[in-house]
Amino acid sequence: MAAKSQPNIPKAKSLDGVTNDRTASQGQWGRAWEVDWFSLASVIFLLLFAPFIVYYFIMACDQYSCALTGPVVDIVTGHARLSDIWAKTPPITRKAAQLYTLWVTFQVLLYTSLPDFCHKFLPGYVGGIQEGAVTPAGAVNKYQINGLQAWLLTHLLWFANAHLLSWFSPTIIFDNWIPLLWCANILGYAVSTFAMVKGYFFPTSARDCKFTGNFFYNYMMGIEFNPRIGKWFDFKLFFNGRPGIVAWTLINLSFAAKQRELHSHVTNAMVLVNVLQAIYVIDFFWNETWYLKTIDICHDHFGWYLGWGDCVWLPYLYTLQGLYLVYHPVQLSTPHAVGVLLLGLVGYYIFRVANHQKDLFRRTDGRCLIWGRKPKVIECSYTSADGQRHHSKLLVSGFWGVARHFNYVGDLMGSLAYCLACGGGHLLPYFYIIYMAILLTHRCLRDEHRCASKYGRDWERYTAAVPYRLLPGIF
Repeated sequence: MAAKSQPNIPKAKSLDGVTNDRTASQGQWGRAWEVDWFSLASVIFLLLFAPFIVYYFIMACDQYSCALTGPVVDIVTGHARLSDIWAKTPPITRKAAQLYTLWVTFQVLLYTSLPDFCHKFLPGYVGGIQEGAVTPAGAVNKYQINGLQAWLLTHLLWFANAHLLSWFSPTIIFDNWIPLLWCANILGYAVSTFAMVKGYFFPTSARDCKFTGNFFYNYMMGIEFNPRIGKWFDFKLFFNGRPGIVAWTLINLSFAAKQRELHSHVTNAMVLVNVLQAIYVIDFFWNETWYLKTIDICHDHFGWYLGWGDCVWLPYLYTLQGLYLVYHPVQLSTPHAVGVLLLGLVGYYIFRVANHQKDLFRRTDGRCLIWGRKPKVIECSYTSADGQRHHSKLLVSGFWGVARHFNYVGDLMGSLAYCLACGGGHLLPYFYIIYMAILLTHRCLRDEHRCASKYGRDWERYTAAVPYRLLPGIF
């Protein structure tokens, strides 16, 4: 059945004794109310090992030239101890702390103090003040969309410095990569902890908070749906896009500069990684308004999963290909390079067109053409926690008639292209495609669980019309 409001749920105490009044204003779809043993085990595993995984990858590059098995072999054979590896790891430095503080402060200022002007002169770009989706409690938040502007200004300053000002070396990010890792961890844990405390004691919207009674799950998956400071500083939108994704292309540029410094040239593999990942990043900010309708904003609460993940996991593990190419400069043959470029561009085309089809369908309420035809739809409805009945439509035409998450196929093709650009010498750069395959498959299942709870039998009609989740004929 479709989600219903909860009219008479008594007060429940969380693990640390803070009372949570689950009123009728809270919805049943979205993040879980209760935690099963498997979810709790997964949460504890990630809290314990995700920071170690990031450290291991970065340390393997720094000390073992990106050989993932190197540290393990050394420890097993007695050639090194954990204390030896840790002793060789660069600590946090004052320079890194100042650099990171300046970076985050600059991005906060661009986000909060400079209203978007790009939408006034860029045809087709949607920026400025925009509305998000309806929250489980029935609220509609407004956002200041100015990510493209922040990305452009940041990169204009970067290139001005590189070619005119010479305030700092373009290799500055690579040169401070591990000390910056500790700074990113400090911010990630600080913002996640603050978000949890805020959710308990002074939430932005108490109606959209969820407590499970389990401290670890609340900390990781978040309590507040949209924690904010003031009217416009939205934690979820800021940390999902800035500072991590704005930094993504700067990090790659710094890696390219370091490769040139060390090897006197930039390889075509490094160029491909920079170009293909820049396309993805620019697309993200060009379509930031569309992002307000994605799973991160529409369903996930803000906790360690997003707070630490956006500060540490994203900038450090999504850029492994560029880091690897600093240590192992790969010059691809022309056929190999062309194949990688085509795979990346075709993947981007599928990703972008699929998302455009859904966005066009939503904006026009189905009064549009998909692949030259009137779209087929599944009419559905759901109830938000304020008791309001909402009507919606699910698209079953175009790429969305091929599979229920076919946009992820394009994402996976692009991810594979980044990895193939690094050749076949090491496993490390292929972590990204392995991780993305797991992440997107899990996201398919999470999204479908939410939709089944939200739409009930209407979702069953949709899955009957589009039977495959990701790959037609396979999954």
